[in-house]
Amino acid sequence: MQFGIFTVGDVTQDPATGRTPTEHERIKAMVAIACKAEEIGLDVFATGEHHNRPFVPSSPTTVLGWIAARTERIILSTSTTLITTNDPVKIAEDYAMLQHLADGRVDLMMGRGNTGPVYPWFGQDIRQGIPLALEDHALLHRLWREDVVDWEGRFRTPLQGFTSTPRPLDGVPPFVWHGSIRSPEIAEQAAYYGDGFFANNIFWPKRHFQKLIGLYRRRFAHYGHGTPEEAIVGVGGHIFMRARSQDAVQEFRPYFDHSPLMGGGPSLEQYMEETPLAVGSPRQIIDKTLTFRENFGDYQRQLFNVDGAGVPLKTVLEQLDILGEEVLPELRREFAGNRPAGVPDAPPRLAARRPGRLRGGDGLRRYGEPAGRTPVPIRAGPPGRARARIRFRAPGRAPQ
Repeated sequence: MQFGIFTVGDVTQDPATGRTPTEHERIKAMVAIACKAEEIGLDVFATGEHHNRPFVPSSPTTVLGWIAARTERIILSTSTTLITTNDPVKIAEDYAMLQHLADGRVDLMMGRGNTGPVYPWFGQDIRQGIPLALEDHALLHRLWREDVVDWEGRFRTPLQGFTSTPRPLDGVPPFVWHGSIRSPEIAEQAAYYGDGFFANNIFWPKRHFQKLIGLYRRRFAHYGHGTPEEAIVGVGGHIFMRARSQDAVQEFRPYFDHSPLMGGGPSLEQYMEETPLAVGSPRQIIDKTLTFRENFGDYQRQLFNVDGAGVPLKTVLEQLDILGEEVLPELRREFAGNRPAGVPDAPPRLAARRPGRLRGGDGLRRYGEPAGRTPVPIRAGPPGRARARIRFRAPGRAPQ
């Protein structure tokens, strides 16, 4: 079982002091947090990718490369790599380069992000978000596995005899996660390739994510990668701890109330009841985290957020000390002791699974590839709501 932390890199005012860190301070704090994560024995540090204020991590490979030079063991990952607005050729080359610099301590999480304006900023149409995610990953998958690639799709210029450089370290591509909070098409994509599925469940109720993870597990088995229990699942969490739960709640409440994502709606207590947010004593954080296995089955990666909403660096480092000393050892014992035989405890080191195949009118082809037909969700009920199945239609024909 892998445990780690993720950051979204927000630059947010501390409601307790009224001070807002500079961008320089926030970037340096991300590096300090990553180094502290390795010091306390965590397995993973992940950064998001954003191109809008109030966030600073616009170049994940730059900050992760800097962290790689200052760490020796921790896995460096992303909590979002924007597959829809980054060129998959650039993703292939940038993360292969990072993989070499970090001696293989790299994986990444594909996602579409949560900022609508980013699409036109990078020349894309948000209405094409799902097709972009499918096609761009299909190309990335090939670029890391084929030395010479010919490619023609809908969203970028064709490639003829192209080789991305450098090649993946030892010929093994970085392990890929597909992150989603709402889209069954992305769960289907992760299952098809035998990749990991990360349900960043920090804002929505567990019932929603049980459906997404259940779909992914069933389709993972359908495509022949193993049993549903062997599927590679990651989940998120958001924690704040003090020795006494009353002190934790009192200290964190201003950060919750002033958060643009959490504040202004349900109370802190209601929010903790409905979502994975856990504010309390170390024992309470342990107990809440153990419920994730009851909700989602045995899984392989747990990432916590500890540094958002304006919590200052000094407090974040204190949180990490508590996590490493009082929470992490107990979580490791509990998850290891009750894991069934045959269920993996971590993502595979070797990304060797072969993608499944889907049969269309043009014969066998890879999920998301543009040749001949395009995957679209089967629609049912009110417009805009999609059932968790994929079918194919000929280009130019309207979805039914």
